[in-house]
Amino acid sequence: MTTGRKELLARFIRQVWDDGDAEAAGDYLAPAYTIHHDPGDPWEGRTLDLQGFRERLVQSRAAFPDQRFDVQGMFADGDGVVMTWLWEATHAGDIPGYPATGHRIRMSGATLYLFDAEDRLTGHWQIADRLGVFQQLQRNVAAG
Repeated sequence: MTTGRKELLARFIRQVWDDGDAEAAGDYLAPAYTIHHDPGDPWEGRTLDLQGFRERLVQSRAAFPDQRFDVQGMFADGDGVVMTWLWEATHAGDIPGYPATGHRIRMSGATLYLFDAEDRLTGHWQIADRLGVFQQLQRNVAAG
């Protein structure tokens, strides 16, 4: 079962987050998706329905439409799969206080994705180097 969940998670990351296919999210998510821990994420602590998750996806990708996750490893235990990752994207859209620069931005992190008995995603617990992202944004805006 854990290998199946790893493969399912890899497809979810590619199709939904890398490709931005909001409609495909319904193929992977349980009716409720909880962001248990994700400091700096405006949705932290919220439970989203499918439409709410799709809105989060679209808003999250707006400034970085070509984003890609490079999965470094996946580790399964119980109802969860931990994914360590490197993320990269072009800053192509405005973020409050940070106009689009066209520069590449990089970030690293680890996310524990949780599954239900039907292998649908029910939420995540994440740590990510958002401070590093804002430092890059500040440098890029200052450089012009």
